[in-house]
Amino acid sequence: MNVFDKAITAIFPQKGLKRAAARQRLQIMNSGYSNYGASHTKKSLLGWLHAGGSAREDIQENLSTLRQRSRDLYMGVPLATGAIKTCRTNVVGSGLKLKSQIDYEALGITEAEARKLETKIEREFALWADTPACDLERLDNFFELQQLAFLNWLMSGDVIVTLPVTKRVNMPYDLRVNLIEADRLSNPYGTINPKIVGGVEINQAGEVVAYHISKHHPLSYENSETAWTRVEAYGENTGRRNVLHVMNRERIGQRRGVPFLAPVIEALKQLGRYTDAELVAAVVSGMFTIFIEKDGVSEEVPFGEIIPEALQVDRADENSLELAPGAIIDLNEGEKAHDMNPGRPNTAFDGFVTSICRQIGAALEIPYELLVKNFHASYSASRGALLEAWKMFRMYRTWLANDFCQPIFEEWLAEAVAKGRISAPGFLADPIKRKAYCGAEWNGPAQGLLNPVHEVTAAEKRVNNGFSTRDREAMEMNGSDFYRNAAQLKREEEIMKEVKGNASGAEINTNKE
Repeated sequence: MNVFDKAITAIFPQKGLKRAAARQRLQIMNSGYSNYGASHTKKSLLGWLHAGGSAREDIQENLSTLRQRSRDLYMGVPLATGAIKTCRTNVVGSGLKLKSQIDYEALGITEAEARKLETKIEREFALWADTPACDLERLDNFFELQQLAFLNWLMSGDVIVTLPVTKRVNMPYDLRVNLIEADRLSNPYGTINPKIVGGVEINQAGEVVAYHISKHHPLSYENSETAWTRVEAYGENTGRRNVLHVMNRERIGQRRGVPFLAPVIEALKQLGRYTDAELVAAVVSGMFTIFIEKDGVSEEVPFGEIIPEALQVDRADENSLELAPGAIIDLNEGEKAHDMNPGRPNTAFDGFVTSICRQIGAALEIPYELLVKNFHASYSASRGALLEAWKMFRMYRTWLANDFCQPIFEEWLAEAVAKGRISAPGFLADPIKRKAYCGAEWNGPAQGLLNPVHEVTAAEKRVNNGFSTRDREAMEMNGSDFYRNAAQLKREEEIMKEVKGNASGAEINTNKE
């Protein structure tokens, strides 16, 4: 307490007490984050316009704009297209393949019996998955549907999947996969309902109970019926999943997904504009144009107006003079042409774009080298970049397998057991046995090898020391199956022995002769 406060306290004790209390509160307010990120007095933070809300205000209210801008970037900005396709190709590739993994101990069967049943399950699943019959629209097989679902999740933020049943000729299975674009999941007639957020209906406890799907795409100009179908999330009697909502949440209470490019939309758009501007400047810089200046007014048609349309840059704009390679532009009296040298190519272009790409790659978890497919660094740096990228790819692959592939596989297996095509005692009665039968791994494209000799040697050491298995290493290296590899090698060795035996016998007969 300073001298002034002491004097006030001596004359007016109550006011002095209030001053001391206020000073104490001020010290508390200026502690912790209030001195740093939450400061309202620092000049560096005074211009920060911030506002926040729940997941509904921050995400749901902005989703339509985010979706449309993300799709526009995918269709028009090469870097955005590359980022999405890089993620799609490495996560899904040609499709995640089923590898049945039955828990034979829980079922009380031998390992040999389990292997035999796994082979039968994979064969029956291929009968359904390898043909377009699994698609309700009858266009894609199951692996192409994975690509389509994942690509749409990246662009739109989420994908809705229904599992209707439809009979088809020469197909023993009736399960179908129906992919629905995110825009069609919406509130009926745009109504505001606290229990329906973006078409996702919840109950009093916050549990998702139904989905409202529009028959008409809200962005389509097609004159079709405007109506919504309410689909319950789970069957009332069977508990069957009627709808798969493929999304990745980032906020508690969030009901709809956010597009993959959402955090970098502005950076990608501005970079696209800058790239277009540099490209146009480089094209203009490459045009050699002559301007003719006259002393008198000419009645003749200017040379510039007879540039062939095929060479004109903007044929629709009648108010602009067109430049073309080797063009001659006629000017009227008093008009002068001033050349403007854009100084292209811009030597700073590559460095600036590289810097922005690094920030975009960091936000998307795709290293710069992989984002732009430019591996000019050392082996260690390139391998480090790939390892970091594959952490993200594996995460998304696991998510896609858990939310899309596995639930569909379980529905298919239930139908296969119910129809007697696969014998699985206790599948329909005991949840533990059902889970044991449904065990599976979903394998996708391998990471690839930068230095095959070193990496194969490392894999061999991991197996010999018990850190990994041959099956896992085969999957990681080239996406193959160890058991199939071993069986194929066995057949090849038998054939080679037979060939060598025949060759030796022929040689002996020749020597005898």
